[in-house]
Amino acid sequence: MTSLPAQRERLLDRGLLKEGYFADITVFDPNSIEDTATYTKPDSLSKGVKYVFVNGQVEFENEKLTGVMAGQGLRGPGWKQPMASK
Repeated sequence: MTSLPAQRERLLDRGLLKEGYFADITVFDPNSIEDTATYTKPDSLSKGVKYVFVNGQVEFENEKLTGVMAGQGLRGPGWKQPMASK
């Protein structure tokens, strides 16, 4: 689910649980997972998620944010800095 998109976008050290890679893991209960986000409330958190680890740090635990912000925005090799408008 994650390795093929990471390979396609040429994101190095991502997409697999492997030594030396960035560890982003979501642990959830498949029997109770529920997406609660809507078009009018897209930031509504899903139910049934137990943990979210980003770069090996717990960012979400038992349906609550921990305050840890270990992630960063990713850009593939084709991304270019937008030119400043005049």
